[in-house]
Amino acid sequence: MSKNVTYFTSESVCAGHPDKIADRISDAILDEILKQDPHAKTGLETVAGANRVVLFGEVNTTAKVDYKSIAKDTIAELGYTNPAWGFSDLSPVEVYIHEQSPEIAQGVVDDGGAGDQGMMFGFAINETPELMPLPITLAQELTKRLDAVRINKTLSFIRPDGKSQVTVRYEDGKPVFIEKVVIATAHNEDTDESEVKDAVYKEVVLPTLKKYGYSINKDQLIVNGTGLWHIPGPSSDAGLTGRKIVVDTYGGYARVGGGAFSGKDPSKVDRSGAYAARYIAKNIVAAGLATKCEVGLAYVIGQPKPLMKTIDTFNTATCTQKELEDFAEKLIDTSVKGIINKLELRNPIYKETSSYGHFGRPNFAWEKIEKP
Repeated sequence: MSKNVTYFTSESVCAGHPDKIADRISDAILDEILKQDPHAKTGLETVAGANRVVLFGEVNTTAKVDYKSIAKDTIAELGYTNPAWGFSDLSPVEVYIHEQSPEIAQGVVDDGGAGDQGMMFGFAINETPELMPLPITLAQELTKRLDAVRINKTLSFIRPDGKSQVTVRYEDGKPVFIEKVVIATAHNEDTDESEVKDAVYKEVVLPTLKKYGYSINKDQLIVNGTGLWHIPGPSSDAGLTGRKIVVDTYGGYARVGGGAFSGKDPSKVDRSGAYAARYIAKNIVAAGLATKCEVGLAYVIGQPKPLMKTIDTFNTATCTQKELEDFAEKLIDTSVKGIINKLELRNPIYKETSSYGHFGRPNFAWEKIEKP
C-alpha cells in the first residue's frame, strides 16, 4: 500500500535578528518594570532600524525605569557593539512611552479582567520529547546552536544575525526524515562561502539533528542562498516587536491567535492565555489522553473568564470529551487571575522568552507537566 507523503517546513531566527532585537528590548523593559512593580500594566513596542531604536507604547506603573539604558544594554548583550555595522549599542534611542489609557485600565484592575479581547491557541503533539512539532523544534534548536557557536567562539567569524529553516518529510502523518535545512548567517568579510557552509554543517547542523535522531548530507543544506552576507541586524532590515509570532509559537503547524507576546504584561491574554492554552494541551498529551491536542481560548476586554474554551484532539483521544474537559478544569483556572497565579506570571521572566520560541522549553512554568 502506498504511503501518504507530505512535507512541512518551519523557520526560526537568531536572537540577533532585527525583529528579535525588538522583542528582547520590549521584554527586558517589561522585566525591569515587574521587578519594581509586579502589578504593572504594559504594552511596549520597539522599532529597531538603521542606527536607531525607537520605543513606543503605554505603561501604568510606579516603577522608575531608564528605558534608554535597558535598550542599549540589550543591544550590547546581543553582540551589536560594532558601529561599522550601522547599528550598535551606540545608536541613539528615542522614547515615546506614555501612560496607559484610563479606559483600558478601568477594566483590568487587580488582574481581574482581560487586558484586551482576542483568541489564542495552545498546541502539543508527541513528535518530540518537548511535545512540539518536529519542524519548529529543529528550527529553534538550529538558531540556538548558531548563536552558541558565535558566543563561545567555536565559529569566530559568525556575526549576530541569522535564520534557519527545516523541511520534514512525513509518511502517513509521521515524521520520517529531514528533506532540507536552510541556514542564513552573517559572517566576516574574510570568510568565503564554502568555509561558512562547511563549518555550519559540522558545528551547527549535524550536532543539532543528531540530538533528535536525524542527519542530512551536506548537499541537503543551503547556507546563505545569495552567497555572502556581511552586515547583520537592523541596518539591513528593520525590526519590530511582535512580528515573529509564528516563530514564537508552533512554526505554522498549529493555529495562531490574534496577538503577539513581547512587551505585554500578563493581564494581556494574548500572552497569558496562549501560555495557559499550551499548558493544557501539553498536559493532555503528556498524560496520554491524546497524541495531538489544540486548545482554544477567547476573552473579552475587562472580563475575567474566557467566553470560548475548546479542546480538539483530532480524533486521537483515548478518553471522552467530557473527561478531557474535566482534566483541563482541574489543571488550571483559565480566568485571567487564575492563569497569572498558577503560572506565576508576575515574575520578571520574559526576556528569556524573546528568543527561540515561547514553547517547548522546560524552564518555563507553562511547560511543566503535572502528575495526573
